[in-house]
Amino acid sequence: MRGRALIIIIAVLYAVGAAAAQDTDTVVVLTHDSFAISEAVLESFEELSGISVEILRSGDAGQMVNQAILSKSHPLGDVLYGVDNTFLSRALDAEIFAPYQSPALANAREELIPDDSYRVTPVDFGDVCLNYDIAYFEEHELPLPESFSDLTASDYAGLLVVENAATSSPGLAFLLATIAEFGDEGDYTYLDYWQALAANDVLVVSGWSDAYFGEFTVGSQGGGDRPLVVSYASSPPAEALYSDDPEAGAVTGAIVSDNMCFRQIEYAGVLAGAANPAGAEQFIDFMLSAEFQADMPLNMFVFPVVEDIELPDVFVEYAAIPEKPASLDPAQIEEKRDEWIQAWAEVMLR
Repeated sequence: MRGRALIIIIAVLYAVGAAAAQDTDTVVVLTHDSFAISEAVLESFEELSGISVEILRSGDAGQMVNQAILSKSHPLGDVLYGVDNTFLSRALDAEIFAPYQSPALANAREELIPDDSYRVTPVDFGDVCLNYDIAYFEEHELPLPESFSDLTASDYAGLLVVENAATSSPGLAFLLATIAEFGDEGDYTYLDYWQALAANDVLVVSGWSDAYFGEFTVGSQGGGDRPLVVSYASSPPAEALYSDDPEAGAVTGAIVSDNMCFRQIEYAGVLAGAANPAGAEQFIDFMLSAEFQADMPLNMFVFPVVEDIELPDVFVEYAAIPEKPASLDPAQIEEKRDEWIQAWAEVMLR
C-alpha cells in the first residue's frame, strides 16, 4: 500500500509540475465583455513572446471586480484588465493585485497613474459626456447646453435621456459628474439638481443601449425622440465610421464643456497569486506598446494613455477630449457610491 501511495503522490506531483510548466506558456486575461483587440495584434504578441493568450470575459466592470475579489485565493486569471476609477478602490482594498512597474509607463500620461504603488497600470481612458443630435439643434436654432444648470431650463424640457446610475456604467459616471459639480452637502446638492432635472422631464432608462439606440433621435440612425443622451466623447466617430453614408460624417456631437464630462480610466494589474505572473507582466507591457495602444480606438472606442500615439482620422475629426473633466477621489467613490446611488434612486425611480 505504501508503494502504491508513493506512486500516486509522485503522479500527482508530476501532474502539478506539468501544469505549472504549461502555465508559463499561457496567460489568462480576466476582463469585461467590452474587451476587443484585432486578431493580428494579439497574434503578434503570441508570436514574439511565445505565450498563448486566453481571454476570460466576466460581465461588466463591476461584475468582473467582484469575481476577482471572490476568487482571489484561487485567481481566475493572471492579469485583470478593465477595472476603472469608479471601482478601483474596491479592488485595491481587497488586495487582489501584485505590484508591477512596467518600464513602458515612462511613455504614459503621468496624470493617469493613480499612485506610486504600481498595483495597477493605466491602459486607456474615455469620457462620459452628453451627446447631441446636430440636425435637431440646427433645425430648432437651439443653443447647446454649456453647463449642468442649463439642462434644467425650459428650452431643454423633455429632450434628455440618461441611464440608470444603479445599473449602468455611463449612468453612474454622469451621476458622479453631478456630485462633483454640486456636492452632497449644503443648501443645493446633487439631489436637488436631479429633482430639477426630473421636473424638466428627464427620461431614465436601464442602460446605454436602451438610451442610445432606443430613445436618442439619431443613435445609429435610431428612431427615438430625445436629442440629448448620456454617452461618450468617442461616440460621434463611431457614428461616422458605421454610417450607411460615410461621406455624411458624424450626425452627432459631444458636449465637452468644463466639468460636464466624467473621465473613466481603465487599468490592468497582475493578479496576486497568478499562475503565470511573468506572462502577466509581459502582457501589461504589451498593452502599453504602440501597437496595442493604436489598435484600441477603433476596437473599444477609447483613447490611448501612451502619448504621441497617432489616432485614426475619424477620431481626429469627430472625437473630443475635454480639457477639464469632472473628477472625484476613487476612495471617496468607494466609500459613498452605494449611498449616493440609493439616494439618487429614491429621488428618480420612486
